[in-house]
Order: sequence, then structure tokens, then C-alpha cells
Amino acid sequence: MKNITIYTDGACSGNPGPGGWGAILMYGDRRRELSGGEKNTTNNRMELSGVIAALSALTEPCAVTLYTDSQYVVNAVSRGWLKSWAAADFRRPAARGGDVKNPDLWKRLMPLLDRHRVSFVWVKGHADNEHNNRCDELAVREARGRS
Repeated sequence: MKNITIYTDGACSGNPGPGGWGAILMYGDRRRELSGGEKNTTNNRMELSGVIAALSALTEPCAVTLYTDSQYVVNAVSRGWLKSWAAADFRRPAARGGDVKNPDLWKRLMPLLDRHRVSFVWVKGHADNEHNNRCDELAVREARGRS
């Protein structure tokens, strides 16, 4: 199984508003950048979209260390929230905020997490991490291109 390092980030101008995501995939000395976005979206959707796009780009099952500044994504997977949400068909009691947001994206992420062995690592955004900062540049460029 190949060991892949991935960095992802999402950005949104307004929330909702035009948004973008960026991802960097690294394997040995190879590096690939991906980006995309939507005209009317949210920051959390862009964070998730970057993760989904990056994992979808892998052509075979891989061991992945995925760095993101999204606590939303890291906590949902690492703390088992995603499995609980899926078991409840992405519904929560009204007292807990009602239905889970972005179920379409979570449902797209789940088979990718089954296919790959993914370890999520939270990194502080807009700090001294060159790869996270590059992903932010890609995401912001995509968001600006959609305004």
C-alpha cells in the first residue's frame, strides 16, 4: 500500500457565498495540486469537497495522512460522529441542531474512507505550514474566480 500525504483547505467569501477548495497530494518526490469550487456554497462544504476530491484522485487503495485545518472534518471522522450520523440516517434530535448538514458530501466521503486507510491530522490554518498555506491560496483563487 502506497503512503500518500495530502493537504486540503476550503475557503468561502461570505458563508454562504462563492467558495473554493485546494488539495496537494504527495507521494515520494511527486506532487499534484487540485482545486475547484462552487458559486454559492459554504466553507464547510468546501473543506469536505477538498478532502473528497483528493481521496477520489487516488487510483488504488492507499495509506493516507491527510492534513487539514478543518476541525469539522477531523472531529467528524476521528471522534466517530460520522458513523453515528450515518447510523441515524443523518438525522439528529431537534434539540441537537436537527439534521446533519452536508449529508450528500458525507455520504460521498464514507466509501473513500473505507477504500483508503486515512489518518486525519489537524493543522492550524493561516500559520507557518507551507502546504496548508498553498492549499489556502488555491482555495481562495477558486473562490474569487466564482464571485
